[in-house]
Amino acid sequence: MTKYLHTMIRVTDPDATIAFFKLIGLEETRRMESEKGRFTLIFLAPPGQEDAEVELTYNWPAEDGSAPEKYDGGRNFGHLAYRVDDIYATCQAIMDAGHTVHRPPRDGHMAFVKTPDGISVELLQDGHLPPQEPWASMENTGSW
Repeated sequence: MTKYLHTMIRVTDPDATIAFFKLIGLEETRRMESEKGRFTLIFLAPPGQEDAEVELTYNWPAEDGSAPEKYDGGRNFGHLAYRVDDIYATCQAIMDAGHTVHRPPRDGHMAFVKTPDGISVELLQDGHLPPQEPWASMENTGSW
């Protein structure tokens, strides 16, 4: 038997990434730190769905104070996807927090946003909402 455990993404600012995922309803479920390995693992999941976690891996800066590794292109990572109760309210909360909705929910069903580290997140409406403004007229921004 195979069981899905989690998806891991590398992050450069754990607090900013946790705040981003809170906007779509995820909460921290557990955290592990390795002093020897110089990393922190933070697990997030929607309430009641702890078996569908995303793992944030934060690699600490080098002991000599040099900058941590930069992550470009997601190392061929596609995207995370979450079903939301109200895609318009979720996208508005994301925009109000200073993030960009790269693919607005023009159709009332799907949107794409990015985490502070550029990981693409697909938001899917639970059911379908009729198109509404300003979303229906919004253009795509950048890549998603």
